[in-house]
Amino acid sequence: MTMSPSVPDNDRPPPARFAFDRWTWKEIAYLLANLPMTIAGFVYAVFMLGVGVGFSVTVIGLPLLTVGLQGARLLGRAERGRARALLGLHVEEPSSMARSRRDAGFLSWLWTGLKDPVGWRALLFAFVRLPWGIVTFVVTLVSLFVLWPVLPFIARALSNADRAMVRGLLSPSDELERRIAELESDRGVVVDTAAADLRRIERDLHDGAQARLVALAMDLGLAKEKLTADPEAAARMVDEAHGEVKVALQELRDLARGIHPAVLTDRGLDAALSAIASRCTVPVNVSVELPGRPAEAIEGIAYFTVSELLQNVSKHSGARSASVEVWRAADRLMLQVRDDGSGGARMDGGTGMAGLAERLGAVDGLFVLDSPVGGPTTVTAELPWRDRTEPAKAV
Repeated sequence: MTMSPSVPDNDRPPPARFAFDRWTWKEIAYLLANLPMTIAGFVYAVFMLGVGVGFSVTVIGLPLLTVGLQGARLLGRAERGRARALLGLHVEEPSSMARSRRDAGFLSWLWTGLKDPVGWRALLFAFVRLPWGIVTFVVTLVSLFVLWPVLPFIARALSNADRAMVRGLLSPSDELERRIAELESDRGVVVDTAAADLRRIERDLHDGAQARLVALAMDLGLAKEKLTADPEAAARMVDEAHGEVKVALQELRDLARGIHPAVLTDRGLDAALSAIASRCTVPVNVSVELPGRPAEAIEGIAYFTVSELLQNVSKHSGARSASVEVWRAADRLMLQVRDDGSGGARMDGGTGMAGLAERLGAVDGLFVLDSPVGGPTTVTAELPWRDRTEPAKAV
């Protein structure tokens, strides 16, 4: 599950007290900025509603209103950013309008835009805030000169009301809306990962098997020319070409294994993980306890996650031994990779951990790294368990 990052304690305003700390000054700045912001929002809301409704009898009225609602989304984003910076209020961004695809047709775009709940709530927020913006500006300004001792309490009370308004009108409308926003973010990760994999496959084919096969074709052409004039030399060249064919076939097998290994398709995770563990530079104990086989996509992600983690063990850990455990817990596929190396692995340490976390998050998974300096390193990953729709077939 893709989860929103927790707000650090130092980013939460402390309880109000008779003191002017940084949060008090941030709240005062927010309240004083309410007046210009609410005036701008109110003017925009009145103008767009007036233009949209006024021209609704013409062909341009409804499109203008749709564009105005998208502009209201931008106002909502600015207000969420202001609340995040000055009030410490972290509100998730609603889903974008990218999901109302323009290439689906003008009428589809128009209808989706007109019934956009995020845009309407942002427009409502801008419309109703003008009186509140005037009140908060005046009260805060007067308190700065008249009620200075209790200003922190006044600022906290007024800003709490602002927090409630932002949370109530500018947050995603429901769980589905929040889930759509998460999936839109995850979709970008999946697209980037797929593009990187395609570039890797293209590079491996171009630099490896393709180059070797081109050289092989040239050697066979030379051997053909020498067949009558120098049969012994031609025979030697054909023999060398035979060796090159074997190497090219092995490269193609290795490339195919990197895309989706045959042992995983034929025999499942237990055999496939044992195979990659045997290629690790340190001894690896593999334990797989599953009641059955998960969906092919989940099985493949689990395999490549363990494969990359074991590569890190070989290259970076300095470990003497490692272990891989895979099991099912309720509706989750669990896997854990441990090593007794030097530890100190980080998500931003250049070992691909961040990429693994993003890939698992894109399929509603979790990735947890525990690697204190001095070791040991433990990586725990979760994937959603999805039953296989049909038995795997040997290829």
